[in-house]
Amino acid sequence: MDTLCVDCHKDIGWLAARREGPHGALRGATCASCHPEHAGRDFALIKWPEGTPEGFDHARAGWTLEKSHRRAKCADCHTTKFRISPAAKLAVHRTVQSWTGLPRECVSCHEDVHRGALGQDCARCHDAGEWKVTPGFSHDSTAYPLTGKHAEVTCRQCHLDPRLGLKNDALGHLVLRYRPVPHEQCSACHTDPHAGRLGATCSGCHSTRSFGTIEKQAFDHDRTRYPLRGRHTSIPCAKCHDFRTEQGKRPPFATCAACHSDPHGGTATLAGVAVDCASCHDVTGFSPGQLSVAQHARTKFPLEGGHQAVPCAQCHRKDLSAPVPRYGSARVILRPSATKCLDCHADEHGGQLATRPDKGECGACHVAIGWKPSRYDPRDHANLRVTLAGRHGAVSCSGCHGSKRPGLRALSASVALGKGGFLFRPPETNCTDCHLDPHQGRFAQGGEQPQPEGCLSCHDQESFRPSTITVDTHKRFALPLQGAHRAVPCASCHGDLQHRVRVGSSLAASGTEFAPLRLAAKATCAECHQGPHGNQFATRADRGQCDACHSLDGFTPASRFDHNRDTHFSLKGAHETVPCSGCHTKDRSGTTIYRPVSTKCEGCHGEPRGT
Repeated sequence: MDTLCVDCHKDIGWLAARREGPHGALRGATCASCHPEHAGRDFALIKWPEGTPEGFDHARAGWTLEKSHRRAKCADCHTTKFRISPAAKLAVHRTVQSWTGLPRECVSCHEDVHRGALGQDCARCHDAGEWKVTPGFSHDSTAYPLTGKHAEVTCRQCHLDPRLGLKNDALGHLVLRYRPVPHEQCSACHTDPHAGRLGATCSGCHSTRSFGTIEKQAFDHDRTRYPLRGRHTSIPCAKCHDFRTEQGKRPPFATCAACHSDPHGGTATLAGVAVDCASCHDVTGFSPGQLSVAQHARTKFPLEGGHQAVPCAQCHRKDLSAPVPRYGSARVILRPSATKCLDCHADEHGGQLATRPDKGECGACHVAIGWKPSRYDPRDHANLRVTLAGRHGAVSCSGCHGSKRPGLRALSASVALGKGGFLFRPPETNCTDCHLDPHQGRFAQGGEQPQPEGCLSCHDQESFRPSTITVDTHKRFALPLQGAHRAVPCASCHGDLQHRVRVGSSLAASGTEFAPLRLAAKATCAECHQGPHGNQFATRADRGQCDACHSLDGFTPASRFDHNRDTHFSLKGAHETVPCSGCHTKDRSGTTIYRPVSTKCEGCHGEPRGT
């Protein structure tokens, strides 16, 4: 009979062949074992093992009833409208209640509120409990995991947002959209309070914990109109962005004074105009100040030379004396009263220059580049008692003005040099105050032959040797250089010039010893020249002075001698052409005999004939 049964009840055969439903689980049982033969129209063809349909163990049908399904009545599900499986089409009675033809898919009975966007397998997210509960669903499995405040938001708040362009169902209800939902940028759901000024990527600054929580590590303040630099990078955001106030949303930043009070009490000015903090400071810190040299040039005291390296605080000190500071809370004196060097620097020279018209102001000799060397040069020194000419120009300042002065006489202990150790008015004014006098005072004032300018009458300041005496200037002395004397070497007359000069310093205290160089003068020819005439002219009135007959141009000829004038024998007639040697012969020693010579004719010509 089983074959005949399924010939009519094809839906049962279809399920049994596929081992679905309670018939698919039976093996070896005949239809008649559960369904006795027909016994009239009112006979119950189905014999329920549990006695009633409500008591039927639905697990035997391959579909265990759980949660809300357990509470449902059999007729709630086993209705004609839900019989849509292929088995229902094979059933004998399609319009009456039947237990076959119900698919297992949720959408066969329940409306797909997702409109197919999430597939047909509702059990991936839902169970037979409440629809609004999705124990099988985790938003972490989507492309947008819910973190922070997003975890507290209801599904409808995002998936029923009007901006999604939702549609209405047949009853006019908005249909939630689950996919696709824009989520790449926060601005897809949230209004941008920055009006696009900082870009669309909110996560660069904010996190899902709270809009008020700023991710400092991720936030790039350079994207704002006020990039953070220096000390500003370590300031908490809430220090400037206090969102409890309207100003906290958009704090002013055009000037430092918008956030910082003036620590200088209005005394910070440049060229008489009050300036903002940024004119002198930068964001790395208020101290030290960053006023540039070029900016300082606009003040009454431009920074030059060594002043450029001086720390600001060394001149701009703090005034801690007054209980109410005149210079603001910083108490820094921005405009010191100092205008002269001595206002800041001590007098290094012990008051030696205090009697000068400028009271010894440093700038007369020094510049701001450095104290050494002094800018006082030979042109300035020319106005003093000793000029720096010649070799003196190469002598270091300390050689004459220093505390040690090597080679010069030691200074008195009572001389005040000051910390600089510099003597401005040395006692030496003459050459011999510093240098040895090899002439032993002979040419000094009060000497044997004083010269009006002392050493400088014969020497210059380039070198002691040679002297500046020339043939023309020698006339100042006892023997002017004339004639052949002009070609005679100095040492030929001044024998002490032939002494060997000892090498060494000429300074008075150097310990060098020089041979005396008196340069004594010789007044007569005989003091230098040996007379070739012996005593022949000793009886003359001039005692035989050489210059009576000879000139300074040369001994021969005797240009000053006139035979007609100076002797008792006038040369007239033929005598004028007679050579001198014709009358003045030589004796055995080779000396020419000028006196006595006979003036008689026969003394030269012999006896005349016939006598």
